[in-house]
Amino acid sequence: MAKWFERKPSAALGNTPDRKARAKHRIGIPKVLNVWTTHQFWLGFFAALGVPHNRVVFSSDTSEGQGREFGRGRGTVDCCYPVKCISGHYGELVFGQKRKIDILFSPMIYSLPSFMQGQVMDSLACPRVMAAPENIKAGFTKEKDVFAENGIRYVAPLVNMGERELVPKQLFAGLKDVLEGLTMKETRAAVEEGYRTLDAFNCEMRNRSRSILSLCAREDRPCIMVLARPYHMDPGIGHEIEVDLQAYGYPILWMQYFPTDPDLLEWVFADDLRQGFIRSPYGVTDVWPSSYSANTNEILWGAKVAARVPWITCAIRLTSYECGMDQPTFTPVQQIIERSGTLFFSFQELDSTKPAGSVKIRVETIAYYLQRYSQRIIEQKKAAAAPECPLLHERLPASAASAQSLSYGGEALKVRDGHCHSNTLAWYGRAV
Repeated sequence: MAKWFERKPSAALGNTPDRKARAKHRIGIPKVLNVWTTHQFWLGFFAALGVPHNRVVFSSDTSEGQGREFGRGRGTVDCCYPVKCISGHYGELVFGQKRKIDILFSPMIYSLPSFMQGQVMDSLACPRVMAAPENIKAGFTKEKDVFAENGIRYVAPLVNMGERELVPKQLFAGLKDVLEGLTMKETRAAVEEGYRTLDAFNCEMRNRSRSILSLCAREDRPCIMVLARPYHMDPGIGHEIEVDLQAYGYPILWMQYFPTDPDLLEWVFADDLRQGFIRSPYGVTDVWPSSYSANTNEILWGAKVAARVPWITCAIRLTSYECGMDQPTFTPVQQIIERSGTLFFSFQELDSTKPAGSVKIRVETIAYYLQRYSQRIIEQKKAAAAPECPLLHERLPASAASAQSLSYGGEALKVRDGHCHSNTLAWYGRAV
């Protein structure tokens, strides 16, 4: 996970007076909520504006210790556990840095970039998640302005990341009084660079996922799909349940980074397309007509994929305590997966406490069912699948010999972080 929030040094950042002043800023970004899938945009964006990559700092993973040390007494009323955790991230950025930040940047992301855009009604973020920065800010400004006392500018612009043409205007309005000499033209170019960086990162992750799937297909090997929101990648929110499962030898795929290559998706959804149930491989109207929420759309789509791909023999659903956005999807997701014969297990109401004993028992149970039934599930799903799977005709890189833990750039990567080796791109390079 150390390399997840990284970027390589950008090309020449320029040497104008404004850029020299910007290069002195130190920007802190809380590693929370939808930042988990948009982080590369922000790294590319700020680098293009002249803020060196080593002066953009992310908070650490969520933990109880972080909350006790930095968030105590600053909590706000919210039943959403991932939102409540943000107080600890804010506090860590304000009080826990050896080199102090002077800007705390916490965007209110209204809509999200999604591979399903154009095939669904909208790609909105959860409203509670979107408004979280203003909610948490109250805990640091109610009695006194903690940010101002520590010489920090608090910046929380509203950003429609799902509508790229609006983003330059929104970020310019939020940063014009913060970054010296900022122009609309610069902001527009920086936004384009941010999206290029994000798109390249997503492309690499999906290439690695495809390598894992190809290996599983050629060896008739089972793997597990995780259906969850982006912040469940945070060890303190998702409790690394998928890591415990991976220890039993099962490759893990996150549905956010499932490969979206046309040849693969047309094979996966061949019958649905032929029979007219959907008009596109990304369609979810057959199971979820109210397709407004980006993460909900992707979870439903991920369930459909898991039900159809033979080598995904188990789907794991992670949800946090009192998640109103997830609750209406529990039954549809479970039915989609179980009706295909695929194993389905759900970890609901996750909060700050990791019940290690019960999680261990459940993980052992899942591993037992996978060992006992995976080959039967693979054969049954292969019999129902379309012929000529493109995964079976690919030449795998030599480094894909192991699907559990792979070395990339000198670092050992969990499958969930990179999924598999890819020659497409390099990581974007700064250690957090």
